[in-house]
Amino acid sequence: MHRFAGIYTPLATPFAADGSLDAQGLARNVDKYLRSPLTGLVVLGSNGEAPQLEEHEADLAIKTVRDAMPKDRPLLAGTGRESTAATIAATERAARLGVDAVLVRTPSFYKGQMTTDAFVKHYTQVADRSPVPVLLYNVTMYTGVNLLPEAIGILSKHPNIVGIKETNSEMVQFGEYLARAADGFTVLAGSGATYFSALMLGAHGAILAVAGVAPDLCVQIVSAVREGRIDDARKMNRQLAPLSKLVGATYGVPGLKAALTLLGFDGGLPRPPLQPVEQQAVDVIREQLRELGLFEAIPAR
Repeated sequence: MHRFAGIYTPLATPFAADGSLDAQGLARNVDKYLRSPLTGLVVLGSNGEAPQLEEHEADLAIKTVRDAMPKDRPLLAGTGRESTAATIAATERAARLGVDAVLVRTPSFYKGQMTTDAFVKHYTQVADRSPVPVLLYNVTMYTGVNLLPEAIGILSKHPNIVGIKETNSEMVQFGEYLARAADGFTVLAGSGATYFSALMLGAHGAILAVAGVAPDLCVQIVSAVREGRIDDARKMNRQLAPLSKLVGATYGVPGLKAALTLLGFDGGLPRPPLQPVEQQAVDVIREQLRELGLFEAIPAR
């Protein structure tokens, strides 16, 4: 049984005019997502600007989202830090605040020393101490390090390590993860660019930024694949691809926040050093949202 299979979106973190975390805006966004077909939500992911938040802000974000969510919708929280001790501390705090599982990115500052052995020891110590299940998080585009399939073969046997979010676009590695993982280990796609390919390889779901702006379409794609309607899934994936690229590789977090704002969510500005996108980018994003009919699809506030 793949307990955390399904489609999730990483929540953007809205900031108030004075730059502080906008808890009310975050709660309003959660309320809207609860009316979507998404399996659950991720707070403090890369798209939540987690590295930009202070520890007290991270805890406030988790508490805000958990308070706004019913217990039957899974909540994952990013708790990766550079040291093992800090990761354990953040994980224990997130568990106390009621998350269902934690998503732990690879430490990466000392890149040359981040070997498979170092990762296995780090994650084993975190999982041994974590009161909730642990999902690994491999995001080489940000970290510059890569969690190899060999590590997955070892870590997936740990009773408290239940899955991985794989954001890399290397489909050979994705297939290796699926092949080497222990039974019941959940492998989630982490990139809109590889979403369809990953599903075809057997991914158990995904955590996608674009699912925050086009949740219905993202869920329809996985449903079509599971029902064997591959041509339908491929066609929908082609429709989704331009928007996915805009809020991902092209404009990143600032693009995602612009898209959310256009759709009536509390998107707001990114936290410096990230800069908001230019008006030209906003226009391109708006056109793509209109093309997908998303202005009609979002429920009113």
